[in-house]
Amino acid sequence: MLPGVIDFYDRHPISLSQVLEALRRQGKDMRTLAPEDLYEWDQDHYGGLEAVEALARRAGIGEGTRVLDVCAGLGGPARFLARRFGARVTALDLNAGRSLGNITLSRLVGLHRLVRSVRGDAQGLPFRAGAFDAAISQEGLLHVPDKGRVLAECARVLRPGGRMAFTDWIATPRLGDGERRRLQDWMAAVSIESIPGYRALLGRAGFAAIEAEDLSAAWVEILRRRLEMYRSLREDTVARLGQARYDEYSQLYAFFVGLVEAGKLGGARLWGQVLHFNIGGGAALS
Repeated sequence: MLPGVIDFYDRHPISLSQVLEALRRQGKDMRTLAPEDLYEWDQDHYGGLEAVEALARRAGIGEGTRVLDVCAGLGGPARFLARRFGARVTALDLNAGRSLGNITLSRLVGLHRLVRSVRGDAQGLPFRAGAFDAAISQEGLLHVPDKGRVLAECARVLRPGGRMAFTDWIATPRLGDGERRRLQDWMAAVSIESIPGYRALLGRAGFAAIEAEDLSAAWVEILRRRLEMYRSLREDTVARLGQARYDEYSQLYAFFVGLVEAGKLGGARLWGQVLHFNIGGGAALS
């Protein structure tokens, strides 16, 4: 399924070229861009900067925190964490174009020393154990077949007491098999978990103090606005990808919004802390 994910983001309406063209239309000087100039365009997730702030609080991110951003895309949240908190962020993504986009945008705004782009598979993180203090992810794990393995890998690369916080799409019992297949075919959603399912996976991966928030109600309005935004990008999308791809994506998003409005699909924020095992035996939180 991973090639399908790569293809989905190769053809995604939000891309490096789209962000740069939007900045040019605004009359921005590419030689003097600030991170704030990108915020309107590079936050390809739900809830904008407030959502990144919420994850940062739950993951304990602050000055100098070593952060792993899993399925980081163009690196918008990674740059915000570097700018807002002074964190040192490693942004991991499978798609070469999005990793390159992250490198390009981070250099343009002078954050390349704090934001590092790594191309890799979240199911086998290319990092040593205990390399990070915190891990985040935003609506990326739905594309990953083995979510338990990703969470276990995140636990491995976090120091004892390190925290992970992420958001993702969640399924309710009302989501049908046919709708799941359409989501997989259309947007590479290879599997969609529930909140109880994610709680169980986090526990098996080695996390404790696990908490969750259902964001479904808040995401309905966000989705409606995103649908209008994608439709406003019609000219750029048709020029870059063709009318058929624009029509396909517009239809996909309308389908997506309908599932959320019907209570079949929703969103959630989850977080937990890696257990620290004392020498004398037993588990405790550091």
